[in-house]
Amino acid sequence: MIIQLRFERLQKIILCKNTTVIRPGNLILILCFGLFLSSNVVVAQEEIEDSVDLDGSTELFYDSLKNKAYRHRITRLVYNNLVSQKGKRNQNQLEVELFQMSLLEGKTIASIQIQQLDIIGPSFRDTARTSHTWLGQTANKLHTQTNERIIRKNILVQRGDTLNVEQVLDNERIIRRLPFIKDVRFLVRQDSLNTEQVHLTVLTKDVFAFGIGGSVNGLQGASLEMYNKNIWGAGHQISAKIVGHVDREPYVGFETFYKINNIGGNFLNISLGYANTYKRKGIGFEFEKEFLRSSTEWGGGLKLLRWKRADRLFEDSPIILDELELDYRHYDLWGGYAFQLNEGMPYRSSQLVAAGRMRYYHFFERPEPDPMNNQYFANSKFYLASISLSKRSYYRDYLIYSYGITEDIPKGYLHEWVVGFDDNEFVKRWYSHLYFSSGNFIKYRPSFLFASAGIGGFFNSHKFEQGQIDLTGSYISRLYTIGRKNFRQFVKLNYIIGLKRFDLEQLYLSRERGIRGFNSNSATGKQRLSLNIESVLFTPKHVLDFNFAFFGFLDLGIIGSNKSLIFDQNYYAGIGAGVRIRNENLVFRTIQLRLSYFPSHPADIGAFGGVLNERSKTQFYSFQPRRPQVLRFE
Repeated sequence: MIIQLRFERLQKIILCKNTTVIRPGNLILILCFGLFLSSNVVVAQEEIEDSVDLDGSTELFYDSLKNKAYRHRITRLVYNNLVSQKGKRNQNQLEVELFQMSLLEGKTIASIQIQQLDIIGPSFRDTARTSHTWLGQTANKLHTQTNERIIRKNILVQRGDTLNVEQVLDNERIIRRLPFIKDVRFLVRQDSLNTEQVHLTVLTKDVFAFGIGGSVNGLQGASLEMYNKNIWGAGHQISAKIVGHVDREPYVGFETFYKINNIGGNFLNISLGYANTYKRKGIGFEFEKEFLRSSTEWGGGLKLLRWKRADRLFEDSPIILDELELDYRHYDLWGGYAFQLNEGMPYRSSQLVAAGRMRYYHFFERPEPDPMNNQYFANSKFYLASISLSKRSYYRDYLIYSYGITEDIPKGYLHEWVVGFDDNEFVKRWYSHLYFSSGNFIKYRPSFLFASAGIGGFFNSHKFEQGQIDLTGSYISRLYTIGRKNFRQFVKLNYIIGLKRFDLEQLYLSRERGIRGFNSNSATGKQRLSLNIESVLFTPKHVLDFNFAFFGFLDLGIIGSNKSLIFDQNYYAGIGAGVRIRNENLVFRTIQLRLSYFPSHPADIGAFGGVLNERSKTQFYSFQPRRPQVLRFE
């Protein structure tokens, strides 16, 4: 039974890798193959000293496995239909590590060691490799390694625990989420004297935590930001930004924030910010504990904001005020408890989460209130409650949104029902929505599919308002290989319709769900359908560890009134290409150069567009339980 479970796990691990080709086979043959090899294959576990050469172990593993399989006709047949080495070395390396770890599952962890690598030079395949360039050696000297205490408080396993592969993989994911960590790998070896004990080595690699960024807003405004995401090696983040404008006071302003991650090992994050720019003036404080793990029981947070001279209600608000200014205070408090379902399988369990939230806005200055149409800027106390069902697991892969480092792809679902009561100064009204989402539910696991649907709005005894229906689907293909190059196909489809929205609430085609670079203010409406298609080519060559990904895209958008069918509205399109440049050893955002052509465009934009900007890395939808919130119309 133990051997059967181990090879079922091996089958699951291999099937989810996009570069190891698994041909459809008979499960009985696979199990027989595993039972036969279990009596012949001995996985060698060598001590990790100053250098770990996993490339060599990978090749030895496949050579040994192939030699033993080819001794018999049946196992040779199954091997040829089960294993193909068409993938990259790093995917094969992951499979070897997972296979070796699965053979040691259930044994006692006798020790945990941490080995930190220089940011430039060594890799998980060859930890002894050093940088031979002046730039790399200088970066290694200037960089302050993360304090070992910070890494240890993010390690979930302890000495004396039983080795659980899924717990280890989940722990890797959590550490990889830290903004100052490039990648992490947990390596396990069996004790040479006691076969019931194992030793765990945690390999980590930082990013160079200091970064500089900026932006230009036409000829009128600009900003320059300096930040450090691992100050003093303590895992703290600090940022300072200078913001200037030609016509609006203050002509030169300042903005800063400070953030501490995972206080006390409880995954509680705290941040404090201050700003005095032409965009806003004030202070903000926030702490939050997310439902980061599938076994987390409590989550919650508090946000306190006091802004003057603000041009928007929140950071990425679709409504920006050009002439009027906002002066307001905002409090936001929420908490939730997760009931664990299927507790016997802690890393495959579902969570039923009950959460509550109170959101408070009080305005001192705002647009002139209109009780029939402008509750968007109403003084209000908003009470929300939710019941959500969540299940998630993660697979490891490469070359999706990053450039060669490990990425954790979520699989699962999040379904929620939210109800609320809006006690604002004009009217008391109820709110409710249903939201469903699911991902990776197709059988061909090297490709990823996500779908979501939401419907909701406000209502009272008199009328229904601010409602919407939102449908989204996205697809990420498997990794295709052309020579030494790799590429993926990305497709995203979104449809949203507003139901009795306020006049100032408009949909645009210029945001993420629209047409890239399409900055028209006249192509608006209450209904939108968009299709985004992108092909990304990852090149193997790099310059000073800067990686290049070339992309081409086609965006289609239909937008207009919600009074008739979407296909009767206005059609627009964008086509273009560009390049993204990123160094995964640095904390800098991705640099993007994009050129676009709009064959059918409104009068307020031209037929051609171009942009050179910084781009934050796209994140996967995590299916993580969250605070109760209203569906966003944007």
